[in-house]
Amino acid sequence: MSISDLHEPVLLERCIEVLAPALEGGNAILVDCTLGLGGHTEAFLKRFPNLHVVGLDRDPNALALAKERLSAFGDRVSFCHVVYDQIEDALDDLEIDSVDAILMDLGVSSMQLDEADRGFAYSYDAPLDMRMDNSTGLTAADVLNTYAEGDLARIFKEYGEERYAKPIARAIVDVRKSAPFINSTELAQLIIKLVPFIPGKSSGHPAKRVFQALRIEVNAELEVLKRTMPAAIRALRVGGRILALAYHSLEDRIVKQALVAASTSSAPIELPIELPEHAPVLRLLVKGAEAATAEEIISNPRAASVRLRAAQKIRQAA
Repeated sequence: MSISDLHEPVLLERCIEVLAPALEGGNAILVDCTLGLGGHTEAFLKRFPNLHVVGLDRDPNALALAKERLSAFGDRVSFCHVVYDQIEDALDDLEIDSVDAILMDLGVSSMQLDEADRGFAYSYDAPLDMRMDNSTGLTAADVLNTYAEGDLARIFKEYGEERYAKPIARAIVDVRKSAPFINSTELAQLIIKLVPFIPGKSSGHPAKRVFQALRIEVNAELEVLKRTMPAAIRALRVGGRILALAYHSLEDRIVKQALVAASTSSAPIELPIELPEHAPVLRLLVKGAEAATAEEIISNPRAASVRLRAAQKIRQAA
């Protein structure tokens, strides 16, 4: 199986369509904030012959595979092992002042879900790791075995929107008194006993929300995204475009709030005129959030929950 077979980029043609006006000039620069296996980047490089891509990813395994996949493009790609909230530092290191487009394909990658030994998925028995960069930081097992019951319940409720957060947290604390949590299957089996599953009404596996919550906590995904949005907007040139693909409501809310705030006048309501420094920095390119078509979901089931938002930078903030 080739690397390209491991990952089918979500909303690929729509991403190209939205970002194309910012990339059609000579020597344009695109930042792929979540390079992954390089599927989006490969398509953009093929479509725009003069394009240079700066690919960011915190996962060293993904970067290695992306380098292999994109080797034919030579120095048209710069690879950076960073978390994407470090976008400005990465660009400074490359001596790039501003960029023409930014693509953010958020959440866990297809490769990470499919690699059984990473512990992201409840469908495989694997060590409870869930780190996108498995060389640093707390693992999911560390969280389960050391966090207080109240903190576990908060994480499951806030990050997983899990109705049964409190009884799940209570059960985890009880179980770990005898033996620590090590593998994904034992956690999934515990949750199955606590979360009712009603055929035809329940959505997805009972452990889905808790696994999502743990992954978000381990990788500080929401805090990182909150820092990334203003940094990404600053990195854009005037006329540049930013596009984000979010896969759950918590991510989408952060993206929405940042883009809407930057596309809204900051002038106090009592001012008779809008001063230049209060004018919007962005112009929204998409009304609300776009979902995948039924046809795309059939061909790529991972597009089922995606929400696309995009904006164009119309002025440089002071």
